[in-house]
Amino acid sequence: METLATRPDLLDAALRIGDIGFEFLQHDEIGTLTRAARLARRWPEHFLVLLDGGEPVARAVGVPVAFPAPGREELPDTGWDGAILWAAEDALDGRRPTALAALDVQVALGRRGEGIAAEALRVLEESARGLSRLVVPVRPTTKALEPHVPMAEFVARSAHRTTAFGPFVHRRRCAGARARLGGARLRRVRRAQRVGGVLARRRPDPVPLQCGAQQ
Repeated sequence: METLATRPDLLDAALRIGDIGFEFLQHDEIGTLTRAARLARRWPEHFLVLLDGGEPVARAVGVPVAFPAPGREELPDTGWDGAILWAAEDALDGRRPTALAALDVQVALGRRGEGIAAEALRVLEESARGLSRLVVPVRPTTKALEPHVPMAEFVARSAHRTTAFGPFVHRRRCAGARARLGGARLRRVRRAQRVGGVLARRRPDPVPLQCGAQQ
């Protein structure tokens, strides 16, 4: 593992792995704020690159935030977006960070399914040494399979079905079984990330709205 603070020459290779989030997530104010190159310049010590034989195979990116702090007794109700805004506020105000918020873990195509993402999270946790904690905003990967199920109901299942959140969250929570990373679910938020755009452009075959449905 290397950081861009010590190996700035890895920047281009790290960026080739991809930008922060999918392309359709990069067209609002928060998406513009979190371009990978911008984060690499501002917090290179938390922009990590995993190497295999000298070749970048993954990267992990976090931003430092002050948490907990006066007025920040709980994590933001806006999840991923809120963590980014906290980091920007703290940087502008010169506020001393006490925690690290993970924003992005990406594995190179052709190397996925090898457990590299879990290793990337582990080294991101190491980069948070000296801070009080690592906070990871996580999207339930299998929620998209049940778009009409309320999130509260979906989350409640995790008490009975450890894989309800999908394999990624399962790895984070089941440290004993996986012997990898510990973790605790701290908060469920109603709006973790806002995506701007026209609904019709997101659906190749638009579904007619029915009475009572919300767009």
